[in-house]
Amino acid sequence: MSWSQRLAGLGIELPAVAAPVAAYVPAVRSGAHVYTSGQLPFVGGELAVTGKVGAEVSPEEAKRHARTCVLNALAAVDALAGLDAITRVVKLVGFVASAEGFTGQPAVINGASELLAEIFGEAGAHARSAVGVAELPLGAPVEIELIVEVE
Repeated sequence: MSWSQRLAGLGIELPAVAAPVAAYVPAVRSGAHVYTSGQLPFVGGELAVTGKVGAEVSPEEAKRHARTCVLNALAAVDALAGLDAITRVVKLVGFVASAEGFTGQPAVINGASELLAEIFGEAGAHARSAVGVAELPLGAPVEIELIVEVE
């Protein structure tokens, strides 16, 4: 079964590639790897939510938005190299705009990691960083970068 078929079986449709908000491209291929730019929780071209996790945005809500971010990253990979060309997910970096004292960044980024496992199974097991930051672009609560290996 292809990854595209797997997504369809899960009832997931990749969004359109999010337009860059500055001077960069959504993804770059170098050899057998595709690196995505940081992806925000854009839905239909609009930022779905703003605020800091642990204040305006609950950790559970941020976890759902991390899923949106990783779907946006996969859309960028698909547009550049094709989703079905992915042989494995190599690394995920997650940034969480955190209210003072919030330390649940790993649980928030699990939203993205768990979705990759659902889609790719063992090929979705990846190295990861979950980083708390003071601010993210446009006031987003979460941002995801993805590195995948492709054929």
